[in-house]
Amino acid sequence: MTLAIHGGAPVRTAPWPAWPPPLDDAQRALVTEVLDSGLWGATQGGSVVARLTEAFAREAGVAYGVAVGNATLGLFAALRGLGIGRGDEVIVPAYTFVASATAVLLAGATPVVVDVDPADLHLSPAAVRASLTAATAAVLPVHLAGSPAAMDEIGDLASRHGLAVVEDAAQAHGARYRERPVGGLGDAGVFSFQSSKAMTAGEGGLVVCRDEAVHGRVWSVCNVGRRQGGQWYGHPDVGWNLRLTEIQAAILLPWLDRLDAEIDQRNAFCAAARRELAGLPVSVVPAPPGTTRDSRHLLMLRLETDVDRDFLLRAMAAEGVPLDAGYPPLGGMDALLKEGTRAEPCPAAEEAARSVVWVRQQLLMAGPPAAPHLAEALAKVLEHRESSNAS
Repeated sequence: MTLAIHGGAPVRTAPWPAWPPPLDDAQRALVTEVLDSGLWGATQGGSVVARLTEAFAREAGVAYGVAVGNATLGLFAALRGLGIGRGDEVIVPAYTFVASATAVLLAGATPVVVDVDPADLHLSPAAVRASLTAATAAVLPVHLAGSPAAMDEIGDLASRHGLAVVEDAAQAHGARYRERPVGGLGDAGVFSFQSSKAMTAGEGGLVVCRDEAVHGRVWSVCNVGRRQGGQWYGHPDVGWNLRLTEIQAAILLPWLDRLDAEIDQRNAFCAAARRELAGLPVSVVPAPPGTTRDSRHLLMLRLETDVDRDFLLRAMAAEGVPLDAGYPPLGGMDALLKEGTRAEPCPAAEEAARSVVWVRQQLLMAGPPAAPHLAEALAKVLEHRESSNAS
């Protein structure tokens, strides 16, 4: 059977679901209400940002939240609110988006890049333990691909060593760890509303926390150093304008009502894909132990055969089933190292960068009927791996 990249017929010609999806009726009505009100900014007296923040914090099992312009700023604000800054080290996993590290730099601290678990690719508690120094002030676990990190072990380590824990939950809306929602498991949790995420307003983010004093400091960081209830032109602390708009909040608030159904849809695709892939030299990267709700931002696949991965990605796209290469290890990024980032040896992250590919959320939203297309395209491309290795 001729590969599509060589002129053959593609496995799939139907389009994948659009992402972001079109506004539903509830979103359209609330966005119109906000637009008609003229109360678009977060400080003009509208209520939608506050309603979103309260609802999202409640979903995370905590009392407090602060809506922000994006999750990178949210991580920065959480770190600043927890007193992390110059002279401090913050441990981050090697297999994650670069913003997990650059937010630490933005706060004035030093990222320390450590390895991930070779099986599930989440931050390794053993690697955290081995990298601790007198300067370590915080650990930043990432709930990668929509499944939770090993929060009990990380929390125990943090408690014993007096470390703050900031959860990077950018990809994990609705995920649960041992029946507890992510985001509310550490000292602060940060979610993203960037355009690829499970809930999106194009951009945006939200910080959640359980402690009132931490909330007050994070709020001040995001509101130009003001204090809640204080004078408008009083700025007792250093802060920035990091706020979300009412229009963005109007897109996001109704989304909470359908989030669980969309998670179910993605999980159904992933379950079907696992069955369809049986017998192929491809395995699904497992969720970490303790995962009781995987929100499935991504389906990560590990290639277990010798194949030119770049060719595979091109060939899969030609077959109508595009895959993603995933993250390069943070410890190999010169830009981070030039800024003083400390990188520990990370063989598991380096191996993931060579052998793991992603099925993105847009494809997962097609549901179980589309899973055979993934398996058929992979089988077709892998059958031609000799020609791909020669290409």
